[in-house]
Amino acid sequence: MPVNDIHTYAISAYKESEYLEECILSLKKQTVQTNLVMTTSTPCDHIINLAKKYDIPLYIKETGSDIRDDWNFAYNHARTPWVTIAHQDDLYDPHYVEELLAKIRVVPDAVAFVTDYIPIKHGVVGERDINSKIRHFLRTPLKSTALSRSKFWKRAVISLGNSICCPSVSYNKAVLGDSFFTSDLKYDIDWDTFHKLGGLDGAFAYVDKPLTFYRVHEGATSMEWINNHTRELDDTVMFRKFWPRWMTRILMHFYKKAYVTYQD
Repeated sequence: MPVNDIHTYAISAYKESEYLEECILSLKKQTVQTNLVMTTSTPCDHIINLAKKYDIPLYIKETGSDIRDDWNFAYNHARTPWVTIAHQDDLYDPHYVEELLAKIRVVPDAVAFVTDYIPIKHGVVGERDINSKIRHFLRTPLKSTALSRSKFWKRAVISLGNSICCPSVSYNKAVLGDSFFTSDLKYDIDWDTFHKLGGLDGAFAYVDKPLTFYRVHEGATSMEWINNHTRELDDTVMFRKFWPRWMTRILMHFYKKAYVTYQD
């Protein structure tokens, strides 16, 4: 099957991100070229001009901006079995699609493709911070194909925190169907989605290579959710899906310390 019939990068663009063009270029530099579409609920000259410059189909959502609805809008505009919601601030290794195709060939029952990641801080792809080191360790069971098929282990790897980096994930839309994002949470929509995925049959096809580069900066939406305490509320809701209240309180005591790594 031609790669254009298998995978799509769907960029969910929001307002005037200074990093959007850099993200687009990382997708254009893939060793295996694939489909590329862009969607937005906040149309502006910056987004429209970049879509024209790089000949990317642009779809405009007219019903206002909401993360869950924006992700579903991007996801639904992919016409292929596999789709990656590309976050406009982040970068992708040139071998991402190549590695995805190789992995799903040997894990045909995969419902999601997941990779390792490295943070970008102060514009530099640098050393792992303590947060990414812990998340990397927590994903260790996914290296085993048998464990990556287990509902218990798919959820266990996210039971002590969201160990999966959202932009690194590709979704098997052929299995999951349209509008797969259904969480009512704001900050932890991704963590809640992985919890939902973990309860389904099929594997998390994991490649333990940093094929995604996650940008941490003051203008990121994640910083807004930290500052207004939405993240703290959502994290508590998520831990309660795995643990009793007393354990959740203990975990939150330590988990909140990780918020600081987003500001260093």
